[in-house]
Amino acid sequence: MKIKKNDTVLIISGKDKGRKGKVIKALPKTNKIVVEGMNLIKKHVRPKKQGEKGQRIELPAPLDASNVKLICPKCKSPVRVNKKRICKKCQSQV
Repeated sequence: MKIKKNDTVLIISGKDKGRKGKVIKALPKTNKIVVEGMNLIKKHVRPKKQGEKGQRIELPAPLDASNVKLICPKCKSPVRVNKKRICKKCQSQV
């Protein structure tokens, strides 16, 4: 998988299309990534103590790595990356 943790990516398909974010977690076995603040789902949480209320929290869900493009830190444009992680536009290491 060419995308790693702490990379900045652009989402190219899905409900968050066109938004940029930082990769929190990479899951190479399933070819999925988790992007900070993107692809949010609502999870219902039960109250843990008596008298406490239940709540709905939003969590980022994994999305497929093929639905994102890596953003080059040097030229700031979304690029396709080869196995050596070299930007095809500016030839710099990503």
